[in-house]
Parts: sequence; structure tokens; C-alpha cells
Amino acid sequence: MNEIINPYGQPIITVETEFCGRTLSLEVNRVGFRSSASVLARYGDTVVLGTAMLSSSVIQGLDYFPLSIDYEEKFYAAGKISGSRYIKREGRPSDDAVLIGRLIDRPIRPLWPKGYRHEVQGIATVLSMDPDFRPDMVALIATSMALMLTGAPFEGPVAGLRVGLDQNAKLAAFLSQEQLQAGGLDLVVAGTKDGVMMVEAGASEVSEEQVAEAIAYAQKAIQPAIDLQNELLAKLKPVKQEYTLVLPDENITQMVDTWVKGKLGANLRLPYPERNDLLKSLRDAMHAELTSKVEDYEQKRNEYDEAFTLAVHKDVRAGILSDNTRPDGRKLTEIRPLSSEVGFLPRAHGSSLFTRGLTQAMNIVTLAPLSYSQSIDTMETSGERRYMHHYNAPGWTVGEVRRLGSPGRREIGHGYLAERAIMPVLPDVNSFPYAIRSVTEIMSQNGSTSMAATCSSCLALMDAGVPITAPVSGIAMGLMLEGDKPYILSDIADAEDFAGDMDFKVAGTTKGITALQMDMKVHGLKVEILAQALTQAKAGRAFILEHMLKTLAAPKADLSVYAPRVESIQINPDKIREVIGKGGETIQKITAETGTEIDIEDDGTIRISSPNKDSIEAAKQWIQGITAEPEVGKIYENAPVVSVLDFGAFVQILPGKDGLVHVSELSEERVERPSDVVKEGDRVSVKLVAIDDRGRLQLSMKAAQRELKNSSSKAK
Repeated sequence: MNEIINPYGQPIITVETEFCGRTLSLEVNRVGFRSSASVLARYGDTVVLGTAMLSSSVIQGLDYFPLSIDYEEKFYAAGKISGSRYIKREGRPSDDAVLIGRLIDRPIRPLWPKGYRHEVQGIATVLSMDPDFRPDMVALIATSMALMLTGAPFEGPVAGLRVGLDQNAKLAAFLSQEQLQAGGLDLVVAGTKDGVMMVEAGASEVSEEQVAEAIAYAQKAIQPAIDLQNELLAKLKPVKQEYTLVLPDENITQMVDTWVKGKLGANLRLPYPERNDLLKSLRDAMHAELTSKVEDYEQKRNEYDEAFTLAVHKDVRAGILSDNTRPDGRKLTEIRPLSSEVGFLPRAHGSSLFTRGLTQAMNIVTLAPLSYSQSIDTMETSGERRYMHHYNAPGWTVGEVRRLGSPGRREIGHGYLAERAIMPVLPDVNSFPYAIRSVTEIMSQNGSTSMAATCSSCLALMDAGVPITAPVSGIAMGLMLEGDKPYILSDIADAEDFAGDMDFKVAGTTKGITALQMDMKVHGLKVEILAQALTQAKAGRAFILEHMLKTLAAPKADLSVYAPRVESIQINPDKIREVIGKGGETIQKITAETGTEIDIEDDGTIRISSPNKDSIEAAKQWIQGITAEPEVGKIYENAPVVSVLDFGAFVQILPGKDGLVHVSELSEERVERPSDVVKEGDRVSVKLVAIDDRGRLQLSMKAAQRELKNSSSKAK
């Protein structure tokens, strides 16, 4: 076989290894000739193109690293065409694609040197998708490899694994979505050769010990994928990029450190409102004093400002590492002051306000019939989303002027984490047939708004009368490392987050964890440290949950008077057409006249919703009348006489179901003319005595009167 050569005269190079039961291969020089680097990663039938672009010069004027990581779903990868009637081209990324982009970004971002200001872009494009597992971790490997091949100072490689429990409750990787859901654990771990960089999980009340075991399992299992990247790197030997780091001016840093000496430390260990005000005054005082002393101060004002921020971060670390005292004076395990309330929005179906220190989250729950569920149409899944958690955090919540717009990646990620925390405790659709929208409006930010969103949404759901199986609380934890010694902080605030080495959020019930998200700012952590942090977080979650249950101990027994009631009835599926009617005429008439909303499923389940119980009952009786079958021996009361003939009268016992009362069955006495006894439009009681072989109904007023009279006598 001839060697394949690309247009640049380069041979196509492939490396492969055994990885969790299948072959993982990485290939270069086949596609993407104009990119800084491109890699095709194959695993099973999944093929992902990882591309990286790198600017050759520093982007001037930036005070952050301009890295962007994106994940692109392609419907053709799954052999699908979008279900949208009007839009078939892939457009705005789905929430799933945004979340996977964040999943890839988080372990990669910390592995670049501080002060690196070259623009970097990594894109993972799914070209083919094996339906047996999710393609996101293959995408992470492809992106990592592409970045490594640019020659940039990326301190990878990284790899990741999605882990769950198989049918034997054993840890396993690359399970299907159905298997992950059935096993009750869906955990993603990304790391380097030496440590864990990122963890994210959804779980059905899984213990801290099980989660720690799963993290250790995944960290060990990703090593072949890391070794494979290093093998390809050794074969290609990419040219190292020349770069310049934008670092603080040492003279400016020294001048600011000298100015703040003696002004930080114990002087600032105050609750956050006072601490923040004092820091602002101190910053303003520094600018005012140094402006008069430094000739070109205004031109470099931002550099002095950054140096002041850096000095504060160093002071925060020093206080924790040397004195075990946090910026606001708290102990390492101490939780900020808590307060909460429910039901303060009069027209909302459920509402709550949860406050922890300066972080405050308002949550509003709205209930609706299941027909209001969100339709999902992505590369991986098609279906409906019954529970929706949306998170909003405008600029004023952090004291900034910021234009309002659609939610960004952070808002989508925080909302999803809080949604994932609640999902395992929601009632099933049969016992609570509602679509549920939970909206968190952040009122103030000072650390861990996603966990405040979790706590506030739980309270609002209980206020709405949603019968959750257990209450959920969440907490954000932090970590600072001094050598090998970890200092674990419960309920971190912004100052500790910025100065720390890790932040992670964990939510759950008294039984176990329901959601988890860990991000490292150092180059990997040992699993033993993460396990210790999980144990400390459990105590913090319990403390917060105890406070929440003092506000509302259990879901309210009744729904809000403004919430729709939903009742279900079951009919013969063959009768669905009769309920809908020609062109929807019957169902439209029922909803219009009763003021209800009606959803019909293929199995004959009919759900009727309205805030008014009488309206539901009217619609229910109407539908039951349409679908009911005549029962021999049953008495039908208040049945209308539809016609009177010489030989008897026809009476309607059910919609569209008329039967004959023969003249001999009109009364106990002899009747000469039926019109002497009944007239058209009269309401009478009849008994169905027989149905002949042609389906004709034989009715008797005489038998009905006799039976009703006997029943009345017995009652007396």
C-alpha cells in the first residue's frame, strides 16, 4: 500500500492505543492544513476533529488570557437532520454544546503560564458519533493534542473520562446515556499525568466515598490517553513558540507592596460589607498618594491597580496559611450568616429568597401542564425537558455597569449545575404531571451563586408544593496548598476564590451527593485531598440544610391557588379520535367551553389542567361521556328523550348513543300512545336491559323506576 502524502508533502501519521476496551487513535496531516495544528481522534465510530489556532503576537491592552474553547455538534455526525421545520443548518450552539465546551475549557485553562497574552482558539468538531457513548471526552483529548502540537507553552497533555455504574454496580467508562441514568452516577474527570484538573458529576444521592473512588478510578484510567498524546508529540517534535509574558512590573509591585505594608492583615479581617468598603478606601488612598509621587502614574494607573489586587490576594493567602484566619475573620470551616424566606411573591406558584453573607439568590417556580415541556433537538438527543432551571446574574449584582443580553456560558453552566442538583429528587411524571420552570434571579454576588441558586430553588419548589423526595442544599469549598499541606475552606467568598488553588461546588441530600463540580487552579491535585474536601463539604451542607428546614420543613401540602391543577384519566386508545373529533373540532369545543387545557398521549392517557377544579370535572365528564361504552344493567339518569314515535321513544344515554324504550317499557301501566308519557326534550331515567346482535340498545323506563324505587325504600 502506498504511503499517503498530504499537499505539503507530509506523511499522514497515526498513533493508537488500547483505551477502556476500545482502540483510541490520533492522526495528523490528513486534514486542516492551514490551522496551527489539527488532529483527528477516533474511538469506536466516533471521530472528532480537534483544531487549534495561535496568534504569533501578543494582543495588546488585555488583562486576561484570550483563550476560547468551543465544541461543535454536527447533526450529520449522528445521521440526523434537525427536527426544526424551518432551520436545518446548525446555528446557535445548544445548551449541551455550551456545557461541553466549558467542560473541555476548564481543565485546559489553568495549564498556561500567567501573563500569556497570545490569542488561542481550540475547536472540537464532532464528525461522526458512535451512539454507544457520549463523544465529549474524545473531543477533550483531540483539543488537548491539537494545543500540544502548536508549540505553545501549554503544560498538558490532559485527558478525560466519563464514568458511571454498570448493571453490576461496578465502575465503568464510556457507558450509554441510558446506562449512566440507570446506574445513578454520571461523573466526568479530567486530569494530567500527575493529578486531577476537573471533576463534574450528577448523581442519585451517591456517597462521598463512592465519588472519591470513582475519581481515583478515572484518574488511573486516563493514563493511556495521556501517554498516547506524548507519543505523538515525540514523533512530531513541534517547534516551540517564541512568546512574551505580560507580567507586573517588578518596580511597581515592590512600590505597592511597600505602600500596603502594615495596612492589610488584621486591619481588614472584617465582615464583607465593611471589608469591601475599607479596601476601596485603601485603594483610593494609594492612587491619590502615588499620583503626586510618580511622574507617569496616570499612564500606568492600571498596572498599579493590578499590583494592589495582587497584594490583597497574597495577604488573603498569608492570613489563611499562617493564622488559619480568613479575610472576614471566619474559621476555615465556618459558614457565613444565613437567612431565607419563602412565599414573598404573591402571584408566583412558589418563591424564595436565600441569603448567605453578601450572596443572595431569589428563585421563582412556575408550574404548567406537561405540554409546556421544552423540546430538545441536538446531535445526541431528541425529546422533552420537563424541569428547566434558568439562572440570571446582571452586572449590578457585582456592582458593575454591564449591558443586558442573552445568557452567556457562565449563566448556562451555573443554571445547569443547580438543575442537576435538584433533578434526582423530583417526583416522577405520573405522580406529579407538571412541567416545572425554576428561575434564579441573583440579587447579589460574593461567591458561590450556583449553590445559592440550588438552595433557593429547593425552597421555592417546596413552597410551590412540588413533592420532592428530599431537600437539597449546596456549598462551595476552596483550597489553598502550602507544600503538600492542604487548607480546605468551607463556603468560600470571592476574595478566597481569587487567591485560592481550587474551588468546588457540591450539592446533595442527607443521603448523598446529587451534583458536583471541581476546578483546579494548580497543575493537578491528588485524589486524597479531594476526598478530604468532600468530607468537609458534607458537614457544611448539613449545616445549611438545617437552616433551610427551619424556614420550610417540607413541601407544602397544597399548590398555590394560581397554579393549574392537573388530573389524569385513561381511555381506550381507539377512542382518541372521537375525543379529538374531525379536524380537532371536539377537543377545541371542550377546551373552549370548560376553560381547560387538555393533553392526549398515544397510550390513551388524557391530562386535563385548569386552576378551577370544577372546570376540570366538567371536561372530565364530557370526555368520559364521549368514550364511555354502554353497560347492560346500568341505570342512566337524566337522559334526554330525542324522539317520540308510535311504538316508543328514543333516549340518548351517552353522546352519540341512543336506545329505544318500547311502548311496553315506558310505564308499569298500559300505555296507548308514547306521547302521553314522554315528549321530546324530557329528561328521564332508563335502564339498559340488552344490546342485540346488531348493536341496538334496548332500554326500559319501567325497570329503572322499579329499581330506583326499591333503592330508595332500602335507604329509608
